[in-house]
Amino acid sequence: MNRNKLTKRFLLLSAALTMALSQSAFAGETVALNLDDAMLRAFQTNPTVSIAQYELDSARASYNAARQSRGISISANHDSNRRGNNDAPKNITNTHSNTLTAALPIFTGGKLSGSIKQAKANYQYNEVGVQRTYNEMRSTVTDGYFNMLQADNIQKLSAESVTRLEDHLKNVQAQYDVGVVAKVDVLRSQVELANAKQTLIQAENAYQVAEANMNKIVGLPMDTTLKLDNLLVYNAYDKNMDDCLAYAAEHRPELMQAKYGVDAAKGALLVARSGHMPQVSASATQALESDHWLGDNRTKWYAGINVKMNVFDTGVTLSKIHGAEADLKKAEETYRDTVNAVNLDVRSNYLGLREAEKRISTTKLAVEQADEDYRIAQLRYMSGVGTNTDVLDAQVALTQAKTNYTKALYDYNTSKTALETSIGVPMSNPATAVKVQAAKTAKAVKAAEEKTEEAAK
Repeated sequence: MNRNKLTKRFLLLSAALTMALSQSAFAGETVALNLDDAMLRAFQTNPTVSIAQYELDSARASYNAARQSRGISISANHDSNRRGNNDAPKNITNTHSNTLTAALPIFTGGKLSGSIKQAKANYQYNEVGVQRTYNEMRSTVTDGYFNMLQADNIQKLSAESVTRLEDHLKNVQAQYDVGVVAKVDVLRSQVELANAKQTLIQAENAYQVAEANMNKIVGLPMDTTLKLDNLLVYNAYDKNMDDCLAYAAEHRPELMQAKYGVDAAKGALLVARSGHMPQVSASATQALESDHWLGDNRTKWYAGINVKMNVFDTGVTLSKIHGAEADLKKAEETYRDTVNAVNLDVRSNYLGLREAEKRISTTKLAVEQADEDYRIAQLRYMSGVGTNTDVLDAQVALTQAKTNYTKALYDYNTSKTALETSIGVPMSNPATAVKVQAAKTAKAVKAAEEKTEEAAK
């Protein structure tokens, strides 16, 4: 591939990324959108992803602070005092002092290790929380995408129903004009057409609402017209129930967060128990003091070991221990409840997936049968051996069969997304993938340029 082609591809990718980040450029316009594009836009514009990342950054900083508290701390202090004697009002002296102290914790009875354990668990909790946000965002985008596709299909089916009834009404009117059928057939057909038009109006409104919701999810202006790729198709899912439960046990973010909640509670219990343990630290101080600013004439230094222990505090420490023990039991019960909730969620979504899968085959056959039944009913009516009611009933049955088939496809695809979310299939930030691809393309362009320059030499 020559340099020009590589450069062109890189520019196209850069332009696509720039357009993906722009919202106002599409106001009132038509945007073609596939599921990957929708994911990218949602991750770039939805605040929940940024909030989760900021929470992780905060937890990381707290964890670093807890670990660094094991090290030496150095503090500087300056005091300036003016003193007098009431019996000798003119005997006034000034004192200026500076101290520089280095302190190192030697033994804290588990206070530091507990704080570090607690901060680490909180950091890991938020780290998994980012992944959980990614997974939930994927579910939100996919559900909105499929909901719009279904609304579009229902809208089209309603329009088809109106068209069929309009054509049938023309045939009925023609036969009535020549005296073959009664007026009641015309009236009944007109009523059914009016009802179908009402259904179409509702379907069109539902589609507009679904489109507005999708625009909100991906961060586009509400009046943007979307053109989506049709992904309401059947792709077999090959995992069984046991596979899904086993995968969820290892990858479901909520389970991991519940585990880290237990770890954090254990760390908090260590901190509480440290109140009954001695606190040992080493310190060294350099002091400067004089009667004149800056106070740097006379020098003193101190070095030693400090031991502090709580002997009696009216039960405050014991109460804190009891509270931390209760929090630990609560965290353990929360984990147990989360395990049960996850198992139920996986089972429900898996069974929903298989139920929708069965409906796809049965409703697809029903569409073929209803289509043939409607064709036969029309022929019989035109031949004078069938009734208008037969045709109208067959038309309703055909519309319902197609609607059921569309609903089965929708339920299957949304159930698959729900199942993948419930078992914890990881979703990466699509924006990262685009940046990686752009970097690879830029690298390839640079390599091609260097190769061209070498060839020119």
